[in-house]
Amino acid sequence: LALMPWWASTGTIRMVLELCCYLAVAQMWNLLAGYAGLVSVGQQAFMGASGYALFVMAQTFGIDPFLAIPISLLVPAILAIPCYALLHRLDGPYFSIGTWVVAEVFRLVASNMGWLNAGAGMSLTVMKQYSAFERNIAMSFLCAIMVLLTVGGSYWFLRSRYGLALIAMRDNPVAAASQGVNVARLRFLVYVAAAVGCGLAGAVYFMAQLRINPPSAFDPRWSNVAIFIVMVGGIGAIEGVLIGTLIYFVAERWFGAYGASYFVVLGILTLLVALYARTGIWGMISKRWDAPWFPIRRRL
Repeated sequence: LALMPWWASTGTIRMVLELCCYLAVAQMWNLLAGYAGLVSVGQQAFMGASGYALFVMAQTFGIDPFLAIPISLLVPAILAIPCYALLHRLDGPYFSIGTWVVAEVFRLVASNMGWLNAGAGMSLTVMKQYSAFERNIAMSFLCAIMVLLTVGGSYWFLRSRYGLALIAMRDNPVAAASQGVNVARLRFLVYVAAAVGCGLAGAVYFMAQLRINPPSAFDPRWSNVAIFIVMVGGIGAIEGVLIGTLIYFVAERWFGAYGASYFVVLGILTLLVALYARTGIWGMISKRWDAPWFPIRRRL
């Protein structure tokens, strides 16, 4: 990924960047739903918040946009704390609806704030100071860092003692709590980490787009894509996220021109997988061949 400017065209780099953003958001959703049991449909709130923070720092305060990316991650981290304090009292579908409501509140607030240019959105004109090749280098390195932090960081976390507690909590939160796992604190940490991961994807994506507005920043499509990827690929497995991301990306490139009918087919496919193959494609593969790409199982 980091070497893309020397072997790929600008169009290819933009496609790969979009693929990496799908992968990052889906993996964060996988951590939330597949391990912490928090089914969110509002992670786009943190993507938009981080994207707007990047644009404001770069355009309004003159901070270098590449330096603004790590700073912008503080915004979703801070916003996730009161959001979780509000949402953690809800359970199941009520939690999911609550996350969607929070994302809509973020969108409405951004649409009515004058210093965010309200509904008209903002453009990242400061990127003109960099040549196209320099922007390609930066986007490629950001892709590599984003995948390393979201996928590699998730694998490292799941291999740690906290990951063991998270897997126990996924299987049975009551039993995990009886064995000393602080379920409430672990869910909070995962929620904040997922918010930061989605914020990173949002900052990188909208920097590449050079423009942001409330409908695109807080687009529910991101959650829809993440749910499709994880459900079809395999929930609770990094391998499933990789498989689901590739399936969605190829399907979007081949059949995206069909519009509404294309989304109907994706929805039916997700429903069929949820009903008849609840562990997804990777679950079916792992039942037949025990050869994980990211082994996290403990063995005596």
